[in-house]
Amino acid sequence: MLAVGLVGALAALAVLVVPVYCTLAVRQSVAGAADASALAAADVAAGRAPGFSCETAARVASANGASLTACEVDGLIVTVTASRSILGIAVRERATAGPNWGGRE
Repeated sequence: MLAVGLVGALAALAVLVVPVYCTLAVRQSVAGAADASALAAADVAAGRAPGFSCETAARVASANGASLTACEVDGLIVTVTASRSILGIAVRERATAGPNWGGRE
């Protein structure tokens, strides 16, 4: 009887913990997609790559398994928001990229 209780407790724990770990892994993936999208869009804004900043950001986000939900271009500074849904939970991350003005962060 004790063994059945332990197996049930472990199964319940797995049901609770696995979605959390999946969400954390997806969060890191979306953060990477947002970072890459912002960097690519900033390259376009600075004239280092051809195209339009937000279109480029959307393509990069999609290639990284996320979708672009917001894109703001302010001169050479680009801020993007990427998202992805897992297990009914929307995971969003925001990233900003632009030139480094002499060590200013």
